[in-house]
Amino acid sequence: MALMKNILAVVLFFALACVNLFGQAAPVVGVADPTSLFTDKDPVLHKNKQAAMHIVIDLLAYGHWNEADKWLTERYIQHNPGFASGRDTVMRAFGARGAGRPIPADPKEWSTKIVAVTTQGNDIVCVASVSTRPDPRNPGQTYTTTHFDMWRFVDGKADEHWDEGQINAAPAGGRGPGGPGAAPGGPPPGARQ
Repeated sequence: MALMKNILAVVLFFALACVNLFGQAAPVVGVADPTSLFTDKDPVLHKNKQAAMHIVIDLLAYGHWNEADKWLTERYIQHNPGFASGRDTVMRAFGARGAGRPIPADPKEWSTKIVAVTTQGNDIVCVASVSTRPDPRNPGQTYTTTHFDMWRFVDGKADEHWDEGQINAAPAGGRGPGGPGAAPGGPPPGARQ
């Protein structure tokens, strides 16, 4: 009987350990005041952080791609494998998604929830945001993780970009992101839409 209790205790321990290992311990959440993360006492870094905020919110979240020339250099080097380099290329790819939507005046209402903004020197800005993705282990459920965008700035405009972009498989029928006839790029799974 003692042996059975010990075996049961070990099985229960491993079952609980697996839940903790593979379950989400703490959801990723955005900060209460994201605008405060995009400021700095250094005027060059402040300008670059403000440009990063406009890229994340105005362009990526709300689709105001007609204003991309304010925030991206013409050569805009892209390290995401789903997109070619060049501001015009990125504007065509994202701008094809339709007209921009109104940007909420209250940053708490922004669709993109900002987690952190980090810098290196005064030309590199990295923005981490909440990414909600479908849970492949639990159909119909989601989990949160962190998406990041990092830029190198020149004269207050993003000149180079990195993120965790992936090459997507072609969907059934061969059209769409990754398939023949696809629009250039297409968001990686879970990316801001």
